[in-house]
Amino acid sequence: MRFAAKKAAGLTRCAGLVAVLAVVGLLPWLSHRDPALTVLRARSAEQEATEEALSAIRADLGLDAGPLSLLGRWAADLLRGDFGTSWVSGHEVLPSVLAGLQVSLGLMGAALAVAVLLAAALVAPVLVRGRGSAGAFAAMLAAVPEFLLATVVLLVFGVWLGWLPTSGWQSAEYMVLPALALGVPAGGLLGRLVADALPAVLDERWVELWRGAGVSRARIAGAALRRVLPPLVPQFGMVAVGLTGGAVAVETVFAVPGIGRTALGAARSQDLPLLQGAVLALLLLGLVAGALAAGVRRRLLGPALRDAGLTLPPARPVRAHPAVPVTLAAVLLLTIGWGLLRDPYAVDTTVRLAAPSWAHPLGTDGLGRDVLARLGHGAASTVGTATAVGLLGLLIALLLGFLPGIAAGAADIANALPPVIVGILVAAAVGPGTGGAALAVALISWPALSAHAAALVQEVRASAFLTAQRAIGASPFWILTRHVLPSVAGPVARHALLRLPGIALALASLGFLGLGAQPPAPEWGLLLEESRAYVERAPWAALAPAVALALLAGLAVSGAALTQGRRVRRATPAPVRKEAPVGV
Repeated sequence: MRFAAKKAAGLTRCAGLVAVLAVVGLLPWLSHRDPALTVLRARSAEQEATEEALSAIRADLGLDAGPLSLLGRWAADLLRGDFGTSWVSGHEVLPSVLAGLQVSLGLMGAALAVAVLLAAALVAPVLVRGRGSAGAFAAMLAAVPEFLLATVVLLVFGVWLGWLPTSGWQSAEYMVLPALALGVPAGGLLGRLVADALPAVLDERWVELWRGAGVSRARIAGAALRRVLPPLVPQFGMVAVGLTGGAVAVETVFAVPGIGRTALGAARSQDLPLLQGAVLALLLLGLVAGALAAGVRRRLLGPALRDAGLTLPPARPVRAHPAVPVTLAAVLLLTIGWGLLRDPYAVDTTVRLAAPSWAHPLGTDGLGRDVLARLGHGAASTVGTATAVGLLGLLIALLLGFLPGIAAGAADIANALPPVIVGILVAAAVGPGTGGAALAVALISWPALSAHAAALVQEVRASAFLTAQRAIGASPFWILTRHVLPSVAGPVARHALLRLPGIALALASLGFLGLGAQPPAPEWGLLLEESRAYVERAPWAALAPAVALALLAGLAVSGAALTQGRRVRRATPAPVRKEAPVGV
């Protein structure tokens, strides 16, 4: 069975790789624009687009032969180690791709270090107290918009204080601010996932026995982390890949010549060889990261996974005071309701960038429009679209979680694609708009959830408890509905709630590039992007949607924790597990 799963994963990876590269190769024809004209404009904005000039470009690039011929020729050259030549610059593609990848890997390492340190700070109180919290603060950190955080740290530490450089990539100090902007949201996400799983492990019988035997607190904490990490290791790998290719907005703010920014520039200019080379590099990176994460996970689990000897932590409710979600919900509903009573489209240039006042409680934007009104009217489209995409991703994850081979391969491919590139491909096919942006984000929002679900399914199926259930004659349907699905659905659903603001932010980044909601729509992501240019003069215009997203994240996680805690307390307590953690 393990060989079949590995074979399915390998076939899925190969098929996904070929499919993505083929779709990327069709970009000029999907966009319904003359690729010769786009290349001409990218080469020289002043040159007149005469028929002779366009014909010369078509003949030079071989565009008249059609997409299949171009794709076949590129694949044949690739097998010989030739990535081709840029249509715009005329330079070889491989050095440009390697240079961008080197920069992005360095930035990813620094950002991942920040994320791990922040996650450790969030997890430490759980290890000390032995119980978890609702995790609203970690969820709020995960909901901080990367591009907004990048702008804020640039202004504070680069412009106002002058401590660090604000753009470029020349030495180690140039990566500090981009790493902070990328690492803080990632650290909030990872810290929340680990802190959510730790309390159940710390409540197991072996922890009490070890404490009674005088085992040091540090060793107990290490063993608990080792017990918690196996289903979460794939998340660390996916976060690392996301920090590499998904950092387009941050790379743009700080003018970092990374692989994501290289791919975005190539897609905008329809520089097909450079785009294909950048996407191929990101896909290969995703496959390598997925393989490394799988190896680390197998190492942590040891022979218990093979021998069906795993013991799962008992369910334990997370303590969440009802006042937390009630307060967050009240603030959000009051703000949105107040905003719905106002006009979000009324323009008054005489009060543009006005500070908060009674007439404009949250101030005005660059056109003098009321920020509170736009925040309230944009709630339905922002939260509604993000929720729909999140639910679709959750359903896909739960379905693919029971097909670990297919899920692993497809997740590695989908996770390696930057949302911006997928957004460009989708917009080329269906046109820009909220629907196209939602489809683009839906196509790549499920891998992390799917990997989490697949890891949990595999461990539940390998548990000694299910082996006993099969031995006494329990039917597969009974095992699935009464044991496997309940053990998987809860943690994955909480994970999906934590990613809800991230989905809204992905939609926002596509709106910023003209691929999502179009002005003057009062969509929260669009509000963030419209206000980023004057965040130094009028920070309230950017803070309003950012704080709303953070409150949404806190509400989602604390509400889920409260509901879970009440459900588990009403349920019959699970039997106490006495086994020590695997491999300790």
